[in-house]
Amino acid sequence: MPGIALAGMLPAPPVIAADYLSLEAAQHAIFPQADRFTPVLVTLSDSQRQSIGALAGPQPARGRLQIWSAQGGGAAIGHFFLDEVIGRQNLITYAVGVGADGALTTVEILSYRESHGGEIRNRNWRAQFARRAGLEQLQFRTDIKNIAGATLSCEHVTQGVRWLAALWQTALRPAAAP
Repeated sequence: MPGIALAGMLPAPPVIAADYLSLEAAQHAIFPQADRFTPVLVTLSDSQRQSIGALAGPQPARGRLQIWSAQGGGAAIGHFFLDEVIGRQNLITYAVGVGADGALTTVEILSYRESHGGEIRNRNWRAQFARRAGLEQLQFRTDIKNIAGATLSCEHVTQGVRWLAALWQTALRPAAAP
């Protein structure tokens, strides 16, 4: 039984939880020209789920997902996504927008709960997503570069954004088409 007692005495890895942006601050950072955000409820068919999975590829475990339509001057200007993906052990809450033209915005990190890898908050890393329009432009390590020490966080957020882009392409863009 000495091994069991010793295991209880080992230090647990520290978890550093930090909140960086509120929902409202993230919405206005991503769509500064928006004057209204309207919640969007998406119900996916089985074929849409399969299509999104095929387009997006492997995915990390997820938390909640919320979507809003961003409007400015009475017109739809895009969709705002609040998503959570697992980093190494804990959820990363991030937001991204897809403009009406299908182009992504910069990713915003709202909450980071890991002991390592917080470098994904670096503006240059997050800006890699901006103006990309299509899943073929969202390949991890090819289009979206890794940060040493934050590999899982970088990879999982990139996979999450790929899933959101596939969701937009499959379910939201067709609904917005004239």
